[in-house]
Amino acid sequence: MQKKIVLIGGPGTGKSTVLNELEKRGFHCMPEVSREVTIEAQKKGIQQLFLTEPILFSKMLLEGRERQYLEAEKINTQQVFFDRGLPDVYAYMEYTKEAYPEYFKEKCLQYKYDHVFLFSPWREIYTSDNERYESFEESTKIDLFLQNAYRELGYTIVSVPFGSVDERVNFILNWLKLNV
Repeated sequence: MQKKIVLIGGPGTGKSTVLNELEKRGFHCMPEVSREVTIEAQKKGIQQLFLTEPILFSKMLLEGRERQYLEAEKINTQQVFFDRGLPDVYAYMEYTKEAYPEYFKEKCLQYKYDHVFLFSPWREIYTSDNERYESFEESTKIDLFLQNAYRELGYTIVSVPFGSVDERVNFILNWLKLNV
């Protein structure tokens, strides 16, 4: 049976870098959807869709992550790694205190992951860019909302220690008892 493994954490914590290394090592990985949504909005002249229309942005993220989840189920592989999961959308809505449709949380309960690895805020590696507008302090706050959301939804969270990309990838693979 396929294992679905999600990497979570605030912005700029190293998730995508680790995911890229996992992919280089031959694992199937699903990239972060929010960059794709943000870039599409920017092409239409909306600099930060999350700030101007948070519900629309979050709806698009939820749909994208649901699509990834369903695509993963069609792939003949033992495990699939995800850069963020459906509960991230729920966590961000709680963080912004924005009213959101109940189905946001229902989708999180419908599509479950097998393992959750947390990347904590790490000032030494944090950078911002055109799609990441949050400050390090905001990333730290978001991290708490992510942890709360995943725990509320019944997940056990494994914290990934700081270290080199190889050390972080090896930690995850060792924890999962996969060949390093």
